[in-house]
Amino acid sequence: MRGDDRQQHELFSYGGLDQRIAPDHPLRRIRALADQALTRLSARFDAIYGDVGRREKLLRAMLLQVLYSVRSERALMDQMDLHLGFRWFVGLSLSEAVWDASTFSKNRERLLGGDIAVEFLTAVVAEARRKHWLSDERFTVDGTFDRGLGQQEQLSAQGRSAGAGPRFRPPRRAAEARSVPVHHRSGGAS
Repeated sequence: MRGDDRQQHELFSYGGLDQRIAPDHPLRRIRALADQALTRLSARFDAIYGDVGRREKLLRAMLLQVLYSVRSERALMDQMDLHLGFRWFVGLSLSEAVWDASTFSKNRERLLGGDIAVEFLTAVVAEARRKHWLSDERFTVDGTFDRGLGQQEQLSAQGRSAGAGPRFRPPRRAAEARSVPVHHRSGGAS
């Protein structure tokens, strides 16, 4: 590498996060749907929670977790800390600290317990369907779900013993397919 890689870190940033998100970014359209749903649910929020709390931000964060298939609250908090689009979508400023994952989990459970999260997601999906943004032509499946289905297909009705229910039949190994003897260790004493 030629020369020094000197970096000057900015002390101040002028402009808001809104200016950093492309005008045609999909999160802008989804954020508008989420805000409409939150407006419709605001009376219900006020009746349950009063006028205090970060419930709107939590619900938007939960929506991001679903949309981007973020596997854990800790990973979601890491993504929100790094991704300017996520911060903007949730409603956090650049200088606001992201929540602790355990705090987020605890508050998420409260929202799920009050059925508000389900009503919110239902409202967002209904609005997207009304605008014809959803399609029944294709869908995406998480790879872990696909592997689980493959294992489920290995359950064999023929392998059932009387009253025992289905037994898992592991896939045949390459050695077994070639008729090579395979020795298995048993956990118990012989």
